[in-house]
Amino acid sequence: MRNHEGSAGSSEPGAWSGRRVRRIVLRAVGIATAGALAGGLLAGCGSKNQLPSIGYAVDAALASYNGGSSAGASSGAAGVFSRVLTGFFYTGPDGQPIADTDFGTAKEVPGETQTIQYRLNPDAVYSDGVATSCDDLVLEWAARSGRFTKPGPGGQIPMFDAGSTAGYSDIERVECQPGSKDATVVFRPNRHFLAWKTLFNAGDLMPAHIAAKAAGVPNIVAAVQTGDPVNLDRLAQFWNTGWQLTPGKLDTDVLPSSGPYRIESYSDSEGLVLVKNEKWWGNQARTPRIVVWPKNADLKDKLSDKAVGVVDIGSGAVTDLNLDGFSVEQVPGRGAEQLVLSTGGMFGSAAARRAFATCVPRQALFDRFGHPGFENKSGLGSGPLNSRTVQADSLYYSAITGPADKYRNGDPAAAQQALAAAGVPNPTVRIGYRGPDDRRAQTVAAIADSCRAAGVTVIDAGAPDFTPAQLGEGKVDAVLGGTAGAPGPAGSLPGIEATAALRTGEGLNFGHFGNGRYDAITDQLAADDNSATVLNLDTEAESLLWSEMPSIPLFNTPRTIAFGDGMENGIVNPTKAGAGWNMDRWVLSR
Repeated sequence: MRNHEGSAGSSEPGAWSGRRVRRIVLRAVGIATAGALAGGLLAGCGSKNQLPSIGYAVDAALASYNGGSSAGASSGAAGVFSRVLTGFFYTGPDGQPIADTDFGTAKEVPGETQTIQYRLNPDAVYSDGVATSCDDLVLEWAARSGRFTKPGPGGQIPMFDAGSTAGYSDIERVECQPGSKDATVVFRPNRHFLAWKTLFNAGDLMPAHIAAKAAGVPNIVAAVQTGDPVNLDRLAQFWNTGWQLTPGKLDTDVLPSSGPYRIESYSDSEGLVLVKNEKWWGNQARTPRIVVWPKNADLKDKLSDKAVGVVDIGSGAVTDLNLDGFSVEQVPGRGAEQLVLSTGGMFGSAAARRAFATCVPRQALFDRFGHPGFENKSGLGSGPLNSRTVQADSLYYSAITGPADKYRNGDPAAAQQALAAAGVPNPTVRIGYRGPDDRRAQTVAAIADSCRAAGVTVIDAGAPDFTPAQLGEGKVDAVLGGTAGAPGPAGSLPGIEATAALRTGEGLNFGHFGNGRYDAITDQLAADDNSATVLNLDTEAESLLWSEMPSIPLFNTPRTIAFGDGMENGIVNPTKAGAGWNMDRWVLSR
């Protein structure tokens, strides 16, 4: 979802201290007073002893190191690797891009054609000793531009399995001398991308030298500049699958770090172990070791074993969770809890999708699951989510959400008639999600109860190995998850992921929805910030989406974020970056 309330700040990391941090955190999580914050999230250490290791429990699924790929973006890579793979910007507590000048600087150059000058830190090297270079930007652009294709079923298909091409597809070229610390990114004539600070960011920018070596391509810059199909295909094969993460089968040689932490190991029993990156040129990580426990870990056991110091999960995902000894916040996330529908099979027509939406009780689902522990009168988490692309705290939100009212309360009788008229009476709908997840299991059960009277059989297809890609494969009819089907942390202020999840041909568009007018609208919105134009386009887009019904928005995904007592610099971040956005500043003392 996008938020059109102006460009977010690009404060440098060094500015995130004192009153600045307190002000952002208060706004991000809705805490009433700075006193409450000082007593909880930023608790000091006193005379206690600092722990050398902190356990970090997340509901990300950790499918890939490559956050720009479909697998990485949809499994929550950004919530774990933002301080492992750094970039020119990272996602702050409000969901805004914040400049990371340790990595490098990015500056927009005045002129008729949008041009950005990037300069990498001269001291920047990966943990394997290889210097960062503009080659990394060239590879990222090549992978995410959508420009390079190959023959596939039904025509040309992208070589690279990118989650989103937003912004990158508008770039004409990346000027780079191989190995240089400088790059000039030039956009296409008559194209302008307002959210350019979302490009080449933390968790997305991958080490080009690793891809080059693995693919046997001696010069990535030349291969991209000449459009060499053979070498590009080799690069794409590695970029798509070479950074997959499999517990117990990790090749750390292909996983060098450009941040304060690096990956040491990954196993089901020991978790994903991050340790200090000795080659990091910025301020050293304050805790030597972070152990990430992903969604498949038994969180109750880890808590009872005192193996966890930070928890960042969907509220209600784990029932009867004992968080004694933690400062706990329940907050609405910037991700959208939603049903993403297939556009094939029984949902092959918009009429069938609208009919099913008619029996989904969105208000009741919000009332029961959407605001645990908080009562927001407006903005995020204040009611059922009535837009897929505009955030609930945007100035435009209330003006464009009229079409959603028809689908607020669930009407089984009307749904039954509509299903019959659409030619799909008494359908079976399989709803998949990444399990185990108690809240999502209860959500599916509540939908089943409401839709049963419409003759709909809803099957809970949640599973520990579920991925959103199974929707396009016909294995389920709907995905229950966050923005773009993410199982864990999701969403950002610019909302690039939400827009990409509905654009024709995008990797995050797991339901394979396609609408040329929607694509044109989003292209214009990406370049135009005139308030009247934005309002008109947002209104048209939302009317179109409620008519086509590629997804059913439910509510802002509520997050439970908890920091162990004695934690210093634990700051809530209910976005795709998660609580780990500043893990290198964490200190836990007991």
